[in-house]
Amino acid sequence: MSIAPNSLPTSSASRRLVVKVTAGEEAAERCSQALTVAATAAAAGVSVSLWLTGESVWLAVANGPGFALDHAADPIQLVESITEAADVGCTVTVCTQCAARRGITLGDLRPGVRISGAASFVEEILGEGVTALVY
Repeated sequence: MSIAPNSLPTSSASRRLVVKVTAGEEAAERCSQALTVAATAAAAGVSVSLWLTGESVWLAVANGPGFALDHAADPIQLVESITEAADVGCTVTVCTQCAARRGITLGDLRPGVRISGAASFVEEILGEGVTALVY
């Protein structure tokens, strides 16, 4: 499948990327790939909405566990780079149900991370000009 160049937005400001991460350390490569894509897009000025679900929610917990993966950036630093890009519309969200199942509350999270549910996720991915990726 190819995309015609003139069908792409002309500036990163008009783009919105939603990345949903469904795994954490137990699938470290998949998690790392998702975070790397999201952080790279944010660094390029794209408005990124990162959704952490399943075991990836631990990456949003202040002083929470991370993991190491050879030849990959630190996952916590990648998450933080997205929260720090709030000036271009980047957000990090932890799934409501995933947080509740793990006893995680808003007060447990890193600065700039929110908790929200499926209705918010659906609203975001159905927005005009949005590209959604699920890892």
